[in-house]
Amino acid sequence: MNNRKAQSLLRIRKKHGGRDNKGHVAVRHKGGEHKRQLRKIDWRRNKRNIEAKVEAIEYDPNRTANIALLLYKDGERRYIIAPKGLKAGDKVVAAAKAPIEIGNSLPLANIPAGVAIHNLEIRPGKGGQLVRSAGAAAYIQSQEKTKVLVKMPSGELRIFSSKATATIGQISNVGWNKVKLGKAGSKRHRGIRPTVRGVAQHPGSHPHGGGEGRSGIGMKFPKTPWGKKALGKRTRRRHKYSERLIVKRRKP
Repeated sequence: MNNRKAQSLLRIRKKHGGRDNKGHVAVRHKGGEHKRQLRKIDWRRNKRNIEAKVEAIEYDPNRTANIALLLYKDGERRYIIAPKGLKAGDKVVAAAKAPIEIGNSLPLANIPAGVAIHNLEIRPGKGGQLVRSAGAAAYIQSQEKTKVLVKMPSGELRIFSSKATATIGQISNVGWNKVKLGKAGSKRHRGIRPTVRGVAQHPGSHPHGGGEGRSGIGMKFPKTPWGKKALGKRTRRRHKYSERLIVKRRKP
């Protein structure tokens, strides 16, 4: 549902179809999606100490979670990610001493251990960058002076500044990945083009291709069309700025 009063928060999403500036396919299996509008989401929650009323819970075609349209007392409207349990008519606030209630945003230092949080900042003041997809929730494990230990949805343990903010609650639309699309057209509306299995291709176009009749991949591990390892390969960039903040990885 689109609220006419929130038109300033919407803009047309430009299509690229997975192609670069030369028209070449840069990302496979993308293209032909339905026309969409981008919703401007307030990740920072920097409108402090001003109570807002939830006008509506809306569907956003660009993300897995639902979004909530807030109306502040000064008349401004903003979108936020909707936590599970938040409904139209509820009141939310972003403040240093905000109550521990669903939808409220406050610093990690003032959130007790064991409370579900989302929209988590990596750097204080930058805005939420982590835990933003449907059904996700992180949990504070412990606090020590200026640092807070948080368990991420993946099981990873990470250290954050106690000044970083987060929003209370688990993100809505928990069962989004259990929905059956029902037909091929539903995928096409989402901009996902058909995928051909590697073993069904010619050996010149994929390492898994070739062979007589039905056959396996014929190698120790699956490969990408470009011959690189497809499973078990770490893709995280080495020496990333947040590397030193990870206490325990999600995988051994």
